[in-house]
Amino acid sequence: MTAADANAARIAVQIQPQHSDYAEIRRLCARLEEMGVDVLFNWDHFYPLAGDADGMHFECWTMLAAWAEATERVEIGALVTCNSYRNPNLLADMARTVDHISEGRLILGIGSGWFERDYVEYGYDFQTAGRRLDDLDRDLPILRARWEQLNPRPTRDIPILIGGGGEKKTLRIVAEHATIWHGFGDAEAIARKHAVLDEWCARIGRDPAEIVRSAGVAPTPGRMPEQVDSYADNAQALYAVGTRLFTVGISGGEHDDLDKVTQLLAWRDEVNAT
Repeated sequence: MTAADANAARIAVQIQPQHSDYAEIRRLCARLEEMGVDVLFNWDHFYPLAGDADGMHFECWTMLAAWAEATERVEIGALVTCNSYRNPNLLADMARTVDHISEGRLILGIGSGWFERDYVEYGYDFQTAGRRLDDLDRDLPILRARWEQLNPRPTRDIPILIGGGGEKKTLRIVAEHATIWHGFGDAEAIARKHAVLDEWCARIGRDPAEIVRSAGVAPTPGRMPEQVDSYADNAQALYAVGTRLFTVGISGGEHDDLDKVTQLLAWRDEVNAT
């Protein structure tokens, strides 16, 4: 990777698979790819997280396999897969398969899980947040080992994105296993997490520059969402503290309102041209 590549801003859109027909979601994928988005994410839940709690919703990994066929250029992945829902050997095989279908465009986003209704309704043990993190720590080496045993192996070293900001456990796991770290918060909060992650990397002897920093983008506090530069301002502040992958969410009912994506793409192109 060149210095220019390391400093390049990239834009991701999380298409939230709720309150929409799949045909609408598929059309949105095509439209976003045409617009020039770099990454398309969904999420790994079984019920909507907003709006009607029993509204329309689709499963994550089945959808990713379909996206692999429906797109040509964008990287794809979940933001994020819940580690609790699948045996790590099975998840490794699923990821390897989607990696091949997409010809090397999969990002394996993963986290320890948090949405209790998913667990209760589908019969998973919710446990405690600490236990779920321990399970993630245990399962990631199993998953990576399975990739080495599969025939055929993945087409590339599949990037592992880990979401979460816990400073004692989560960021240590990120330092040990992740290619990308994803967090939420304003630039000040994200900068603090970066510093903690750098400390964990130093403890285990890993170069922190190997981990791409990713964050969700929201309108700048104190400004109205409709202001043209609100998302760009927030992205610029995050970029200044080291973030390089910027994600904005699109939910049901918003599919015809892509102004925030347009704003971020224009900002990306301006930053990358300098």
